[in-house]
Amino acid sequence: MGFFDKLKSGLSKTKTSIDDKINGVFSTFRKVDEELLEELEEALIMSDIGMETSLEIISRLRDRIKKQNIKDAEEVKNALRDEIKNILEVCDNSLKLDTKPSVILVIGVNGVRKNYFNR
Repeated sequence: MGFFDKLKSGLSKTKTSIDDKINGVFSTFRKVDEELLEELEEALIMSDIGMETSLEIISRLRDRIKKQNIKDAEEVKNALRDEIKNILEVCDNSLKLDTKPSVILVIGVNGVRKNYFNR
């Protein structure tokens, strides 16, 4: 198995883990309330999205639910998807390799040979 196959496999496992946790919350809750948002926040944090990012996502989701008067769990799920997408789009993903030497830190997914870059 090549490097990119391992990376793809590892990311697939991460995606599945996040999906399972979030879908688990939505399978338990039908009512859109503060308890649902707290459980979603916990699911995001437990999915290694990070405390600060999870809090930001839930804060934006809470505001959106109030502004749009969302009452349906499926609508909350769609809004959550949009908020996660919005946060990812804001990130500056460009590599800045103008300096010598340049350092690339690879973190995250287990089993994808992160040390591959250490050559």
